[in-house]
Amino acid sequence: MTSSPTYGPAAPRDQGPPARASDADRAAVVAVLHDAVTRGMLTLEECDERVAAAYAARFLRELPPLTADLPPATAPAPAAPGWGALAAMALLQLRTSLADSPWSGTVRSRPRLAVAVAVFLVLAVLAVLALGAMTLEELFEVDHD
Repeated sequence: MTSSPTYGPAAPRDQGPPARASDADRAAVVAVLHDAVTRGMLTLEECDERVAAAYAARFLRELPPLTADLPPATAPAPAAPGWGALAAMALLQLRTSLADSPWSGTVRSRPRLAVAVAVFLVLAVLAVLALGAMTLEELFEVDHD
């Protein structure tokens, strides 16, 4: 009996053809490679070689070896929500407090609405002035050494 030579483990017969890599799969690998360069884990030359291999990959099985030796990226620290989220919460609180008033919908709610809008506008003007003052101080910063 003659047998054909085997090169590597035999693939199961019930598996179909290998899955093809999509552009999104390649782009994900390239993003990981660029992140590795940013973190100092790859040189530009290594990254260029691997990016070229990623874009040349036809099948999904060709992509994981390109990033196998790189540790996973750490999750970024959560960022502060900023002024936009704070203003949205303030508007929501104002709207909720006005809707929960015992006389909402009556004529008497107009003065309360006017006061609430006036307070909000004053706070908005103060915030703009504070930001403007900080910017002016940074622009005209003088060393007193």
